[in-house]
Amino acid sequence: MAQTIRLYLKDGNYQLAREYQVLLDRVKYLSAERGEWEELPLDLVDLERTKKEAVAREETIKKEAKEQDEEDAAIRAAREEVGRIPQEHGAYYIHGEKLDPLKQAEVKIVNDKKRNILKIISPIPMVPGKSTVEVDGGAAQFRITEDRPEFYFRLSDIEGFAIVKLAPKKTLRVVENVTVLQVTQETTEERQIVPTFKKEVGEQLFKIWPEMPLEPGEYALIEYTEGAVNPQIWDFGVGPAK
Repeated sequence: MAQTIRLYLKDGNYQLAREYQVLLDRVKYLSAERGEWEELPLDLVDLERTKKEAVAREETIKKEAKEQDEEDAAIRAAREEVGRIPQEHGAYYIHGEKLDPLKQAEVKIVNDKKRNILKIISPIPMVPGKSTVEVDGGAAQFRITEDRPEFYFRLSDIEGFAIVKLAPKKTLRVVENVTVLQVTQETTEERQIVPTFKKEVGEQLFKIWPEMPLEPGEYALIEYTEGAVNPQIWDFGVGPAK
């Protein structure tokens, strides 16, 4: 259907028209309200205002159409990118048009100088006192140069997840400190969580990136259940390894 036009009169009123024609001494228009062709004396019609508003309206329509096209294109691109992400549980670094998978690190718990490999299916019983959750190696093999990297994170379950800063310690990196109370066996986990933005883009699939630039150092994406001491780690480093 044709757009409705405001055919302005010089007294400030207007007629709603589907279209109009300027003749020698009159303006012929198709009334949008009555559906019939009608006429007005030319000297009563404010053609300049009518044309100016029509042009402005056309520009607005074109701008909105362009914005809608750009939004649709962005949605299609995002869907195509999400469709390329493997179904396997894990973390994936967005590198231009590439997706680089991060290798899951082996997590260990240190209790009174005793090291144990943390197995997700059969967690290690925690003893009262202080422990540390660690990964071997003073630096991650996976290095990036961006200070605000973006990742896709496909979770194995509905759990907590974050980017954390690791604390290098000789030939290892500390993920978190754990305290188990003597009487209640209540567990407290302390980790250096990086403030991030998170966006759900699919079922248990999220996009995550830091709010502020990351300083050079050691980091990891972590999936965890609060109080269960069962972190799963995908480590990476920003800048060259030290």
